[in-house]
Amino acid sequence: MYSLILHGRRLVELQKWRHLRFALKNVSPLSNSFSSASAAADVRSRDGRKGKNFTVSYLVDSLGFTTKLAESISRKVNFTDKANPDSVLTLLRSHGFIDSQISCIITDYPELLILDAEKSLGRKLQILQSRGVSSSELTEIVSTVPRILGRKSITVYYDAVKDIIVADKSSSYELPQGSQGNKIRNVSVLRELGMPQWLLLPLLVSKSQPVCGKENFDASLKKVVEMGFDPTTSKFVVALRMLYQMSEKTIEEKVVVYTSVGFTLDDVWEIFKKTPTVLKVSKKKILKSAETFLGLGYSRAEFLMMVKRYPPCIEYSLESVKRKNEFLVKKMNWPLNALVLHPQVFGYSMEKRIIPRCNVLKVLLSKGLLRKKSELPAVSSVLSCTDEGFLNRYVMKHNELAPTLMAIFTKGRVS
Repeated sequence: MYSLILHGRRLVELQKWRHLRFALKNVSPLSNSFSSASAAADVRSRDGRKGKNFTVSYLVDSLGFTTKLAESISRKVNFTDKANPDSVLTLLRSHGFIDSQISCIITDYPELLILDAEKSLGRKLQILQSRGVSSSELTEIVSTVPRILGRKSITVYYDAVKDIIVADKSSSYELPQGSQGNKIRNVSVLRELGMPQWLLLPLLVSKSQPVCGKENFDASLKKVVEMGFDPTTSKFVVALRMLYQMSEKTIEEKVVVYTSVGFTLDDVWEIFKKTPTVLKVSKKKILKSAETFLGLGYSRAEFLMMVKRYPPCIEYSLESVKRKNEFLVKKMNWPLNALVLHPQVFGYSMEKRIIPRCNVLKVLLSKGLLRKKSELPAVSSVLSCTDEGFLNRYVMKHNELAPTLMAIFTKGRVS
């Protein structure tokens, strides 16, 4: 079978928030409101830690999970009271689920512990039982794919999962004719490649492409795998859908458009691997995007570099690109090259991110409070970080000025 590349992610720490109130006390007329906001953030932070600690203890004590597994699950879901989780576990046991099955269910779908046991979970189990589903069949199928309990059309998902399980168990099982048979076959192939349940579930109930096809599915899947897409990511599904939906002729025509504005054939496929949806961008949009960036003063080489760095920028509204470029280059005085290095900025919200942060930066520049006095910091340092990162870097360190800076940052900003 094919080799895969797996990925990870990082955590964010917000610890400094609770110390800022005291440094800002009585500094300006805005200090009271700022302290209130900081205090609220502090309370939320403490509540979050309390919930996480309770969740870990609950999972260890009630389900016998290891501390490491419980901590991992607590990053996905947490609670501060055992009433609802207890109700969920009691309900599952009352429907015949044994402890080992419940452990598998919660490990795969921990959000189940915060669902309403009777109105949501109980109702769905009753719907399945009313169709004559036996207890053994119910517990086996739900334990195999727990996330069907979070779906609205549970009977549709249940039937699809059942078909797959039956096909897996019997080597003599004959696939149904038509799209349903193709679906069972194709989903089984994707499972063998390592595709997780959360990606497979929507495909299970799909009444159209790509899993309902046969020859075209095989050809499209072969291409996606050979290009190195990871079956454990949503990008794999998007790439499969793009190649399945488009004929060879249409793909070739789209490649010709991209090469006409300067991309090489290798460039096109590298861009596709980063953002599969670039193949659906219209010829008119591609040509207009190139024309717009060149008209704003970027060289063709810079335009190509931006799209290769961040392909979605070729899909953005041209008016939005012009507006953001006008503000960042002409009003903030960042050089074009700064945006070439970080084309993601064209996708950020003007009102929620760019203007509030840049207004804070203007104040710091006017007072010579930046690290290099009058020199602008890197675009990524200001716009690409999280809100917490920005506030730590440009607001919290300026004790006396912090309330004013916070007011500027939050003014007119929609959360």
